[in-house]
Amino acid sequence: MSTPEPAPTGIDEHLERVRATYERVAPQEAYAAVRAGEALLVDTRYQALRERDGVIPGALVVERNELEWRLDPLGSHRTPAATGHDVRWIVLCNEGYASSLAVDSLRRLGLGRVTDLVGGFQAWKAAGLPVAAMA
Repeated sequence: MSTPEPAPTGIDEHLERVRATYERVAPQEAYAAVRAGEALLVDTRYQALRERDGVIPGALVVERNELEWRLDPLGSHRTPAATGHDVRWIVLCNEGYASSLAVDSLRRLGLGRVTDLVGGFQAWKAAGLPVAAMA
């Protein structure tokens, strides 16, 4: 006897459920945490968006398709900053949608302090926070 499949969930409902499991941060809060050395900012936008809109100085750039491998402290392809499961990562994408789904995936790897930026890079830029042209 098989277990019945759960009813399909649309992306909007799924996103709402994911976001209910953690606290997201606003651009000013993220900026303050990074400046205080309390968090590391991870930009998951693809290169064309970084070229078009710029980058956040000091942010670690890890495109979305590599994120779990680079941030997992147990992974063979981790970034040197991935020193443990207690690192506070603030993930950002362009507008704050894909980053929420990335947080869900990273939390499943045991990264309990990971969060994302409400509104993504576009909210950061609109808040007047530091942005530089891509080198």
